[in-house]
Amino acid sequence: MKLDALKFGLTLGIVWAAAVLCLGIMTGLWDWGAGLVKGIGSLYIGYGPTPGGVVLGMAWAFFDAGIGGFIVAWLYNLLLDSGKK
Repeated sequence: MKLDALKFGLTLGIVWAAAVLCLGIMTGLWDWGAGLVKGIGSLYIGYGPTPGGVVLGMAWAFFDAGIGGFIVAWLYNLLLDSGKK
């Protein structure tokens, strides 16, 4: 069964952006996961437990996971097709 690469990428982008949002909110409100936010912030420029930082992190996360998910689904489909020949 083939994967729709665009939908797979969008799904991963949305899920990862939501996770980054939740983590940023939890860190901002209760200081939970501050080390993880700091680590992710070293990859996603501007990400932090502030409203603006969370929005920047969500944008980075959406595009990062979206592009990664698209590539994974495309490669999966490519390998699936090569196995049928």
